[in-house]
Amino acid sequence: MPETSRRGLLFGTAAISAGALLTACTSNEPAASKETAADTAPAADDKPGKPLTIGFAGPQADHGWLNAINEQAKARAKKYSEITLDITEGSNDIAAQIGQVETLINKKVDVLVILPADGKALTQVGLKAMRAGIPVINLDRIFSNPQAYRAYIGGDNYGMGVSAGNYIGQRLKDKPNAKVIELAGVDSLELTQQRTQGFDDALKNYPNIKKVARQAAEFTVESGQAKMAQLLQAQSSFDALWNHDDDQGVGALRAIQQAGRKDFLMVGGAGAKAAMDAIKADNSVLKATVLYPPTMAASAIDLARALGNAKGISGMAELEIPASVTLYSAVVDKDNVDQYLPTGFN
Repeated sequence: MPETSRRGLLFGTAAISAGALLTACTSNEPAASKETAADTAPAADDKPGKPLTIGFAGPQADHGWLNAINEQAKARAKKYSEITLDITEGSNDIAAQIGQVETLINKKVDVLVILPADGKALTQVGLKAMRAGIPVINLDRIFSNPQAYRAYIGGDNYGMGVSAGNYIGQRLKDKPNAKVIELAGVDSLELTQQRTQGFDDALKNYPNIKKVARQAAEFTVESGQAKMAQLLQAQSSFDALWNHDDDQGVGALRAIQQAGRKDFLMVGGAGAKAAMDAIKADNSVLKATVLYPPTMAASAIDLARALGNAKGISGMAELEIPASVTLYSAVVDKDNVDQYLPTGFN
């Protein structure tokens, strides 16, 4: 999942354990189920509210996770008869995405959901929308000024690292002088730094474990394969690998198979269907993946709908929606993969 910081509380019934993700574009595997997050019980009041137009602006869907974000938003909006979703084409060009948001502002949509290509760079247009009286749901990549959004919802990158580190730690806690390595994402991104920090902090709970190598890749199959090959050449023996992203994990697994290595366990990141299929098959080194669920986009539509109708959300006593929602980074392994498999994205 490329680009800047992602944060956000496990939210309602639209969160990771409840529905499924519509498929994305990083695999040719068929979807495990046609059920989607849009088919789960809505987080807001299920009774139709007033007609609302929700504007949705996100980056270009050039990664499986980002495509799943778009599909989640569209599917969830279709669940509500009174909702019209005005979704932009999406762009990684900052100026182009700002222009798309400004068009939605000029259309006077009722609520805006924005997943910025760059949170800092789009902060001003978020402020512009809020000042125009259009409340903003900031999705995943956070704006630099909290006045630029009414509510934030996103994943927990630091928590991903903690979950991965604790899973590996528990698996290796009885092994003296255990060694682990890390295949990170793009090092210039804050999210990558947060994932590494969480992983390192979790490993401090296990004094018998030492991280002996780390290599940064680029969230692509090709980079995962190339960087993993380098790690395998440099490290003749280790006990566990944490890979930050399941897309680049496809390449990492290729390198591992080509090298004939089976002497360690691997933990992935994000929750791709291909990774969950491999975990279920239990015929490779990949034993778990840590979720970063794109169901957050479905939940963002729920939040926008509740906000547009001046309502709170089901299961909470407050009359207003929360100001911030952070999704939990659950670990999926062979013991619970059947529960989470419908949420895997392609």
